[in-house]
Amino acid sequence: MSPRPRKHVPARCNDAGFAMIEMLVSLLLFSMGVLGMVAMQAKASTYAVDAEDRTRAAMLADEIVATMWAEKSAAPSTLTAWAARVQDSTASGLPNASSTVVTATATGITTVTISWKSPSKLSSSKNNQYITEVVIP
Repeated sequence: MSPRPRKHVPARCNDAGFAMIEMLVSLLLFSMGVLGMVAMQAKASTYAVDAEDRTRAAMLADEIVATMWAEKSAAPSTLTAWAARVQDSTASGLPNASSTVVTATATGITTVTISWKSPSKLSSSKNNQYITEVVIP
């Protein structure tokens, strides 16, 4: 009897499909990184708008203080016009804003308070507020 010829059986490759899994995992990690960067950009733009609103509030408060300083007081018509300007967000005012100017006659200290709420904030969140106190001679 002659020995039977053996068939050549290729060795099984245990690594079949491993490159595909590596590629999918790297794609997942890359996608997570891109989503993180998009989220950071969105937060940065929100912070930039908030900073712009704070700067605008400071400029509006300085404006009424300078007017009061020049006039040595504030006429009611001046305060009314200034308050309307603070509330007009289309003309360098603030969104959803309110303002008060209180002068203590005994000490001469004037307190200017400006409150506003950004449209992007939730209705349950607190208002932003800028307060300055000055002595008007």
